[in-house]
Amino acid sequence: MQMKNQYFKVGKIINTHGIKGEIKVVRITDFDSRFDIGTKLFIKQNGTDELIEVEVDGHRQHKQFDLLHLKGFNNINEVEKYKGSILVVAQSQLEKLEENEFYYYEVIGCDVYTVNEEYIGKVIEILSPGANDVWVVKDESRKEVLIPYIEPVVKKVDIEARKIIIEPMEGLLE
Repeated sequence: MQMKNQYFKVGKIINTHGIKGEIKVVRITDFDSRFDIGTKLFIKQNGTDELIEVEVDGHRQHKQFDLLHLKGFNNINEVEKYKGSILVVAQSQLEKLEENEFYYYEVIGCDVYTVNEEYIGKVIEILSPGANDVWVVKDESRKEVLIPYIEPVVKKVDIEARKIIIEPMEGLLE
């Protein structure tokens, strides 16, 4: 199956777990239901555009990882080759979001300005360290600014215009 549609990362396979075909996954999604039993995912192997459709038939948490078992993969030798691969979902599988909620892919690449129209830079990455996301913004001088995605700071997100307006807290831009 070749990439025609748009696909989005939901996890990275970092290792195998045990001998019965489980894979250890670092989650790249906020949706707990993404790895529910019966969910269809695609494995995108490193260096290829080929997608392998798989179905989750087992899921549990282990430390900070998700352990998945994929239907039809019943021993370590069948999943070993997927270490380092990315798990993706098709755009059609994306869930509808509430107002003022955005997918990472919608925010990354947006230009960030202050309420005074001062250009800060582009969102290049989103971190999820805890209570709220942090947007990594890089300016022309290659300096990074960390913007917490909280109401007092982020005033407007216009996905259509690819523009974000913030009101920096004291010390945020120093």
